[in-house]
Amino acid sequence: MTRICTFVLALVACGLSAQAARADYPISGTWTYDNASDSGPAEDCGKRTMEFRGVQRFDTVGGVAQYRNVSVDQASPTAYAVVDEFFNVMIRGRVQYTLQIIDYDHIVLHLARGGDIPLRRCG
Repeated sequence: MTRICTFVLALVACGLSAQAARADYPISGTWTYDNASDSGPAEDCGKRTMEFRGVQRFDTVGGVAQYRNVSVDQASPTAYAVVDEFFNVMIRGRVQYTLQIIDYDHIVLHLARGGDIPLRRCG
C-alpha cells in the first residue's frame, strides 16, 4: 500500500511540474512603464520596467520584485487570464490579472485589484 501511495504521489508531482512548465507567459522581453502610449518600441526604457522571462516576471515598480507564473489561460485571441505567485520572505500571495496584447509593442495588464498597467516594449 505504501508503494502505491508513493507512486501515485510521484505521478501527481510530475503532472504538477509539467503543468507549471506549460505556464510560460504569452510574451517575453523587457517592457517600460514610461511613455507607454507612444508609438513603436521605446529606445530608452528607463528604470521603471517589467520583464517577462519564461515562467518568471520581474518588476522594478511596487513592493514585489519577482513573480512566478502559476497559470495562463487564453480568454480571447489577444487576452490571457494570468495568475502569478510571489513570496517576499514574510508574505506568500497570488495576483490575478488579464494580460491584453494591444499590438507588437504595447500591452496592458488589467489587475483585478489595482487598475490597468499599460506597458511598452523596450527596443
